[in-house]
Amino acid sequence: MSKIRISDGVVKDEVLVLGLASTNSKGGLAIESGDMVIDTKKIIAQLTDVGATGKADEVVKIPGTLVRVMVFTGLGAKSPSYSHETLRRAAGSAARELHGNASVTFALPAKKTTELAAVAEGAALGAYNFTSFKGSTKTTHKEPIKNITIYSKLANNAQGKSAASRAEIIGQYAFLVRDLINMPPSHLTPESFCKKIAAEVKSAGGAKSGLKIQIWDEKALKSQGFGGIIGVGQGSANPPRLLHVSYTPKGKSVKRYAYVGKGITFDTGGLALKPAAGMEAMKSDMSGAAAVCAAVLAIAQLKLPVAIEMWAPLAENMPSDTAVRPSDIITIFGGKTVEVLNPDAEGRLVLADALVKAQATKNKLDGIVDVATLTGAQVVALGTRTSAVMTNNQEFCDAFLNSAAISGEQFWPMPLPEELRASLDSPVADLANIGDRMGGMLVAGLFLKDFVSSELPWLHLDIAGPAYNEGKPHGYTPVGGTGVAFRTLVTLAEQG
Repeated sequence: MSKIRISDGVVKDEVLVLGLASTNSKGGLAIESGDMVIDTKKIIAQLTDVGATGKADEVVKIPGTLVRVMVFTGLGAKSPSYSHETLRRAAGSAARELHGNASVTFALPAKKTTELAAVAEGAALGAYNFTSFKGSTKTTHKEPIKNITIYSKLANNAQGKSAASRAEIIGQYAFLVRDLINMPPSHLTPESFCKKIAAEVKSAGGAKSGLKIQIWDEKALKSQGFGGIIGVGQGSANPPRLLHVSYTPKGKSVKRYAYVGKGITFDTGGLALKPAAGMEAMKSDMSGAAAVCAAVLAIAQLKLPVAIEMWAPLAENMPSDTAVRPSDIITIFGGKTVEVLNPDAEGRLVLADALVKAQATKNKLDGIVDVATLTGAQVVALGTRTSAVMTNNQEFCDAFLNSAAISGEQFWPMPLPEELRASLDSPVADLANIGDRMGGMLVAGLFLKDFVSSELPWLHLDIAGPAYNEGKPHGYTPVGGTGVAFRTLVTLAEQG
């Protein structure tokens, strides 16, 4: 995890990162160094000679004079000001390319506190790798940047220092999300997931920081009627769990939200077995649980005046002689019955239990958000970088989308057409767990809507594609677990 500081003094690091923008279609370049004064004429000639373009995600290295290496990270077309996400991604791209360098200074066009925060966050998010399970080859992998310096005249500004501190916290818990997603299912089970988060709660200060944790094992889940979690997990040798972490701020809280995250630690599809090709990515089916767990911890570390109730239903969906069969009927916590027509539509079953439980609280909720790698239909509709958001309350959705825009995470609002709800009707139970195939992402959202009070503002986030990057790294996003939704959940709490 990188340490971040702000400085406007002499650059002591051997590596300096600067912005590079294109000025026209003929290959013109402009160096964007923010508050740092740079003699650019000779440097631009060098950059032109090596074919630099200034395009987004481009990183070019040349020998320096006052520093060992000058690194130029693409900002796209030259602009009087750059969006926060452009700065975040540019800093992240550079940080990814600079593993093996202990200390790096970033001088990017960030003269406002919000711009400084974006650069710091991008650099922190880019300084990540996952080598926990490397053996003989571990020494060949270079370590990420340990010390990040942001060059800015805001060095002595309290808001600037606060931005650096926040970026460290965001980086720390984004890495927790990514680590959990990248962990093999042989090491991440419902039980070990709970132990990991319990250790993180303790490390974050526990009760002194306003954090409390509670875990339901399989016996408690069965006796208390959590039919969704038990049903999905009963085919596995690794029994299910329900994890609850609450954060209560000191003093009066502005609002109280419930965050619920799908935690399928591995999804084979159960008796509706998935094809072997691509099944290895199903270790990421707990991305929603990882995001909400990290969010409540980060919110506690940031000491935000917003109370959070976090729920993570955890199970492993396996085929066996005890697994749920197609046409089995289960009873969700609270009493609704569900005909399980497809055991591979399991995420909505564990979420239904947790959504109902989250609402059974003496404390009034201002909103509830569920986060899940729920449907392949999400990827078909929106691709691998844009997540979906569905809602029963437009005002709450607008607040969330504003938070997403601030954080830089891409979400797109999707409808919940009432005409699709009839496809979930079952002749033998209150509803079935699948309906129309066309519009499958929306049908899944409608299923969950059945378990949420119409009076409670609710958001359903389907992050199936963006949660796990199987392509090339880009910006501050690595291959594997991305940590999507975590930062927007934190920002939503910050916005109050």
